[in-house]
Amino acid sequence: MRKICLLGLLFVSSTLIATAQESAEWKNLFNGKNLKGWKVLNGEAEYKIEDGTIVGTTKTGTPNTFLTTKKLYGDFILEYDMRMDAGINSGVQVRSNSFKDYRDGKVHGYQVECDHSERAWSAGIFDEGRRGWLYPVEYNQVAKKAYKKEQWNSFRVEAVGNSIRTWLNGIPVSNLVDDLTAEGFIGLQVHGIGSSKDREGKTIRWKNIRIITDNVQDHRKSMPSDIREVSYLTNELTATEKANGWKLLWDGKSTKGWRGVKLNEFPSRGWHIEDDDLVVEKSDGAESGNGGDIVTEKQYKNFVLEVDFNMTEGANSGIKYFVQGNINSGGGSAIGCEFQILDDKKHPDAKKGNLGNRTVASLYDLIPANGQMFNKNLKVKRFNGINKWNRASVEVRGNKVAHFLNGVKVVEYERNTQMWDAFVNYSKYQKWENFGNFETGHILLQDHGDEVKFRNVKIKELN
Repeated sequence: MRKICLLGLLFVSSTLIATAQESAEWKNLFNGKNLKGWKVLNGEAEYKIEDGTIVGTTKTGTPNTFLTTKKLYGDFILEYDMRMDAGINSGVQVRSNSFKDYRDGKVHGYQVECDHSERAWSAGIFDEGRRGWLYPVEYNQVAKKAYKKEQWNSFRVEAVGNSIRTWLNGIPVSNLVDDLTAEGFIGLQVHGIGSSKDREGKTIRWKNIRIITDNVQDHRKSMPSDIREVSYLTNELTATEKANGWKLLWDGKSTKGWRGVKLNEFPSRGWHIEDDDLVVEKSDGAESGNGGDIVTEKQYKNFVLEVDFNMTEGANSGIKYFVQGNINSGGGSAIGCEFQILDDKKHPDAKKGNLGNRTVASLYDLIPANGQMFNKNLKVKRFNGINKWNRASVEVRGNKVAHFLNGVKVVEYERNTQMWDAFVNYSKYQKWENFGNFETGHILLQDHGDEVKFRNVKIKELN
């Protein structure tokens, strides 16, 4: 009997010790009484304490306002509860900073979104003051249902190394890999509302804000394998990408695997490698008139292709697929289905064609890019801008093809159908026999006489 009692005491003691250790790992960032350890940046919205919660209130005539920790954090696990009034949006900054020499102190860095709108991108990751959306929740359709409007919501953020992952009410949402910023403050945002009187006085509330900074790896949750990992590492594959079959089409250093479309080698002029970018040089704006188009040496059938591009003002270029080497032996660009790269505001081609089917991300001269067709709650096509990086993605599964711009689907079509043939017959491609219906083809980066940079060119072949 004594032995049993001793064993019972040991079990209870070990359980209490484990519980105490786990509790000791968590540190409260908010004491429930005052804002000790926090400071306000950028705007003039008010933050106050009510019933043990931090309350931020929207105010007209002020930019985004942030209540930030005075301390900076690198690797951590952060949890907090958040409740937001209808009709506004907000977020929590992580690994964020404010430097005098960066836009006069503007807060910038990763933001975990809180989105009341029907777009439903809560717990997606936005790069405040820099690159825009990194992980829109279009990547994870199931997670759109996780947010509870005008109720308390529980968020979890794990920032470890170059990985930032989020959960919302226990549901995994974002799985981002990015190495731009390794350390920064945590900040609570009251978003600017301009002069909108009907959104003035609305509140965002936070409570139970706690963090783990020691032995972070021991407390990480597993991310389900079906939650897509999105990486912004430059010309580098993550371990997960390699395991899932991704390969770099361009290694970031050489021209290996590429050649001129009408050459047996890479063009001797018109292209160069600079600062991790593959650059097509500016010439006279003509199709393939300088160095010429370049294509992969290999042909591809079913695949997911990703290419990051950065275009100069007024530029025109494209990413083509199903390109055949024996078509169009004369002048001009090689023939293939094209993900259009274009400055819609400054290049005249945007107003040509039919219903905008020559604008950025469109299937050139065939189908216009339109994110609202697939998510009616998106206000505009998600283009990050000129002289900024944008991500093109093309998915080919047999005859079914889709274009994505910065993670949002904008084009969808099916080849080898009567509808497809009708599209082609109404386009500039009508004279090319069997256009777009080839089973395989090369992937092409276009020289259209304007400077455009490419990086992170990678592909995953599908069965």
